[in-house]
Amino acid sequence: MRDNALRKSNKAALRAGWGDKRVLWPYGIRMLNDEELSRYARHLVLREVGGVGQAKIRNARVLIVGAGGLGNPAALYLAAAGIGKLGLVDDDVVSLSNLQRQILFRTADIGRPKVEAGAEALNALNPGVQVQAHAVRLTPANVIGLISGYDIIADGSDNFATRFLLNDACFFARKVLVSAAVTEFEGQLATYKGHEPGLPCYRCLFAEPPPPGTVPNCSETGVLGAAAGVMGSLQGLEVLKEAAGLGTGLAGKILTYKALTAEFRTARLPKDPDCPLCRAHPTIRDLSGHPGAI
Repeated sequence: MRDNALRKSNKAALRAGWGDKRVLWPYGIRMLNDEELSRYARHLVLREVGGVGQAKIRNARVLIVGAGGLGNPAALYLAAAGIGKLGLVDDDVVSLSNLQRQILFRTADIGRPKVEAGAEALNALNPGVQVQAHAVRLTPANVIGLISGYDIIADGSDNFATRFLLNDACFFARKVLVSAAVTEFEGQLATYKGHEPGLPCYRCLFAEPPPPGTVPNCSETGVLGAAAGVMGSLQGLEVLKEAAGLGTGLAGKILTYKALTAEFRTARLPKDPDCPLCRAHPTIRDLSGHPGAI
């Protein structure tokens, strides 16, 4: 009796999610089944999401590069939300020092490949999501092949070589790049669509990587675990917005967060007319010369 009432409630939620007007389902996207109506009921009652929006989320393919402090919360929320295909790229193994912020993993996972342990946890959370583990090091030779099977790329890497490689590869492959970064108590987030007219790429913010050794990494400076969680969760949110076509995204803007003062700021990020990659006559035309490693 209760199950019948729940199904009726969820179907009503689905209709409410559509609003008052009849909405046609996108071609090639199947309607939600009863299990999905129950699992995603709190999405379906949101008029901005509804049944069609949830189906778009299920139809999306997202690649997370870096299964660390940013990639972990992003992956959990995306899997919970029902992203259809979720890829994880990382060639590292779980260590004890990861557990302070990398919430996909447990103590028993120490020594296991991150993408293997991560895929197991995500499948346990939502068996309906296809999780693809890529236990590889990102390089100029494999990056185009890796991102080609996905619609949206989430950069949670911890070094500039990977960030620049991903930016350039996404530009050439015309992929949406949602990039997050965190250090100590601060973070930043932006969505890059440099292949679209008038919108900047990552090189519009930083034209070139800093010289090696000039910027300390997380192991040297430290990072508050919950601050990484905030930025990774926001990154997952921006991916969901891109997947379902919700609200206003961060393309052309950059969001910064300061945990110690609880400050969020969003600033305009203009396209650089001298950008070596996305300007009218670029000097960067391929991926040659990239070291590119997670």
